[in-house]
Amino acid sequence: MTNQQKAFLYAILAVLFWSTVPTAFKLGLRYQDNFQMVTGAALVSTLVLGGTVILQGKLRLFRKLTRTDLLRAALLGLLNPAFYYIVLFKAYDLLPGQVAQPLNMTWPIVLVLISIPMLRQKIGWLSVVSMVISFAGVIVLSLQGGTLFTNQASIIGVLLALFTAFLWAFYWIFNMKNRLDDVFGLFLIFLFSSAYLLVGAIFREPGLPSGKEAWSASIYIGIFEMGFTFVLWLKALQLSATTARVSNLVFIAPFLNLLFVNIFLGETIYISTIFGIILVVSGIIIQNKAQKGNVKT
Repeated sequence: MTNQQKAFLYAILAVLFWSTVPTAFKLGLRYQDNFQMVTGAALVSTLVLGGTVILQGKLRLFRKLTRTDLLRAALLGLLNPAFYYIVLFKAYDLLPGQVAQPLNMTWPIVLVLISIPMLRQKIGWLSVVSMVISFAGVIVLSLQGGTLFTNQASIIGVLLALFTAFLWAFYWIFNMKNRLDDVFGLFLIFLFSSAYLLVGAIFREPGLPSGKEAWSASIYIGIFEMGFTFVLWLKALQLSATTARVSNLVFIAPFLNLLFVNIFLGETIYISTIFGIILVVSGIIIQNKAQKGNVKT
């Protein structure tokens, strides 16, 4: 098997796992609240990433850490996974899985928006078109088949899901200056985040997942959303001749998600959801092409 074939295999596995986690989110929230699920999943993910760091022989990187590295990891850990996933899981608690997931994945478009004032980047007409298309998709998704305004919780859920796109975009920008090894750096961030969440768990009841079902969901999410799957994705990017060959596979995830939420959650799929996802994904693809065009020039 060639490196490119291995890259496709790792990428397909990662996308498949990521496609299942919205269903796991919804199932897990039946047995615990958003804080419990984040705490349990972050602890599991920290163990998975720590084990990976040990297996890859990267523990020695601790000796090379600077004060700046530790401070950056501490701040990033507060933003993600702690705050980001607390908000994300609340959005999933209030929304159908078919709506929450594609709203959350609009972060590349949000990234373009906030890069204008923060990074002083100029955007071309193609980027503007991509934003219009994606945000049209957001509007269509938010309507939830015409049920949005029948439930105030749905409106709050939409706002929270869109807020997570901003949180992830900010995390991505702040993480740009992180020069640590990818897996080791992520482990360090999760280590800090787990510490924050454990401190928070001391001051609330319940603080950790309680019961077999709750822990099963947290373990699954910790492995296949935050931990092991990220390592698979990194491996795919490293082995691929170009990142574009595997990165576009991510856009399969929201469509696979529709299948899983229908089968395992019994959600009736709205026609508006399908059209909304197509618009959001189209906008992101156009934006990716716009960025590549900027790089060439």
